[in-house]
Amino acid sequence: MRFLKKINSKAKAEVNTGFGTNASNYGGRFITKSGNANVKRTGIGLIESISWYHTMLNIPRWKFMVIIVLFYFLVNFLFASIYFGIGVQHLNGVVASTTLDMFGQAFFFSIQTFTTVGYGHVSPSGFLTSFVAAVEALFGLLSFAIATGLFYGRFSKPTAFIRFSENALIAPYGNSTALMLRMTPFKNTNLTDAEAKITLGMVLEEGGKPVNKFYTLDLEFAKVNALTLSWTLVHPITENSPLYNFTKEDFESVDGEILVFLKVFDDMFSTTVARRTSYSFSEIVFGAKFIPMFSRSNDDNKTLLHIDKLNLFEKVQL
Repeated sequence: MRFLKKINSKAKAEVNTGFGTNASNYGGRFITKSGNANVKRTGIGLIESISWYHTMLNIPRWKFMVIIVLFYFLVNFLFASIYFGIGVQHLNGVVASTTLDMFGQAFFFSIQTFTTVGYGHVSPSGFLTSFVAAVEALFGLLSFAIATGLFYGRFSKPTAFIRFSENALIAPYGNSTALMLRMTPFKNTNLTDAEAKITLGMVLEEGGKPVNKFYTLDLEFAKVNALTLSWTLVHPITENSPLYNFTKEDFESVDGEILVFLKVFDDMFSTTVARRTSYSFSEIVFGAKFIPMFSRSNDDNKTLLHIDKLNLFEKVQL
């Protein structure tokens, strides 16, 4: 573990951050790049430890669709196996000469029952087959109700469509330097009253032991009225900053992390949404500045926001 033995004495540490102080019990970063807590819960069963509703709302779109499709086919395969086990002779209208054809007829009858389409070409006969069909129809109704709710929840969930730059920079600022990172909205949303907070987390030595310490980094502007273009958060590195006198070698050799918290009001949802991210010291580029990412359109009627330039920077001398 790499830690700093001392820090600027003028910097005041926070005490109520929600993160532990014992560095020896921590593994990796405090917050992932995506903004989630870097914590794995143990000592509890899998079913108890996961909120399946939140999981289904937050997983990527392609995973969600794969789960829905797999569930659809697996359930129908299960019920088709039950019908096939009972005997396809209890399904009126089944005309098949091979075992594969019989199972296929049972499978498509299951789909028709599960979706409550009921074409009528095949129908159950006998108590057991009719009972299974009734159970499947109920299960299908409940499944589609849940799937519809999940689709609506994913579609209507308030989300902060904001991207952060991949790197934070130590850049020239007036007669000194500053820590800078950049963000931008990337969808057609109207975001107002944006408020940002940056916290520095670092491993320091106290009494011969590594200890987590956290410091609030003052920003040039912590609030903006409207977030329509890119916003570069700037922490001037003054004599009151915990990063004062930090060198390139310090950023390369010390375990530290920049935690970014953002709140912004989305007028479409009429609610406040939040985003988080973090930058480890290894993701901080020393001696660089961001390249501008918006410009005037050719007809002078629009401002062009170049989202693909969010991460672009150039090296400079400090």
